[in-house]
Amino acid sequence: MSQTPKQSAERPVPTSADVARLAGVSRATVSYVLNNTSAVRISEPTRRRVREAAEELGYVPHAAARSLRAGHTRMVLLPTAHVSVSPLYNRFFNELQWALRRLDYTVVQYGSLGLEGDEAARAWAELRPVAVVSLGEVALTSQGVDLLKRSGAKAVITLGPERVEGAHSLVMDQREIGGCAATHLIGRGCRNIGVVMPEEPGRKLFSQPRLVGATEAATRTGARIEPLSLAYDEASAGALAARWRQLGLDAVYAYNDEYAMLLMRALQDAGIEVPRETAVVGADDLLLGRLLRPRLSTVQIDLVTGQRLAELVDRVVRDPGAEPERHDLMVTRAVHRESS
Repeated sequence: MSQTPKQSAERPVPTSADVARLAGVSRATVSYVLNNTSAVRISEPTRRRVREAAEELGYVPHAAARSLRAGHTRMVLLPTAHVSVSPLYNRFFNELQWALRRLDYTVVQYGSLGLEGDEAARAWAELRPVAVVSLGEVALTSQGVDLLKRSGAKAVITLGPERVEGAHSLVMDQREIGGCAATHLIGRGCRNIGVVMPEEPGRKLFSQPRLVGATEAATRTGARIEPLSLAYDEASAGALAARWRQLGLDAVYAYNDEYAMLLMRALQDAGIEVPRETAVVGADDLLLGRLLRPRLSTVQIDLVTGQRLAELVDRVVRDPGAEPERHDLMVTRAVHRESS
């Protein structure tokens, strides 16, 4: 029985010295070219020769070695516990990642499920990022911010409903969205308003403060708010629609446009007319909501662009001693269409 002989040794990993020999340049030149160093002038033919040699050999720079030489990484950490399925937020974070990449940062998404507070900060600090953009799913403390900075992070930026001491803050008060939706419905004459609370993991971070905002708006006018648990599937929507008239509701703020479209179809299937019997409002102003009949009323959310956030990251990395800044992340407004 024949056997395939084992290789006597693994294929050697190409080094910058190999690239330098093949391209006919110094190792310093290889480093300047492959690290996109702009401080040293190198002709385009030389740059092209180095890149071609690196590609032929399959060589890529060693990020850890480069970080040791520079004293810090170019890594921007984006911790997240759950993957957002909202087109609005996905677009924002895609913008942010592209903009950071153009500024020569390496963007790393860090799964933080199960980590809380200072424990999360310690886990992030182990990677020695140059910047951390905390997306609000972990309640970062001032002690956590200090730990990250002592571990080498030059910029710590938080997104959330409140400012965190020591960090640059993008304040995104979800209460404004719920309050905007409820105020619109109350203005349309509604007094018994359901507020959808999604059952999916990760949604409570957004849905709970939106409920608070809606409740605050209703309290000022004497309107009633009814929280409504809803999973993002047809069976759950159908079950809720089947008991709708028992709830005595004349309107619903359905968390976002996707849940609003799901629930509106279920209500219509149950014979409940929208908006005559029940007005419906979503949030995010998705194109698909405008294609429905009746067209979906919504809360339009204008976010700070990912480009602006990337520029803030870069500015703070360059000047880490600057006084922490506070910026509002979003502006909201109700868009009235046929469903309300």
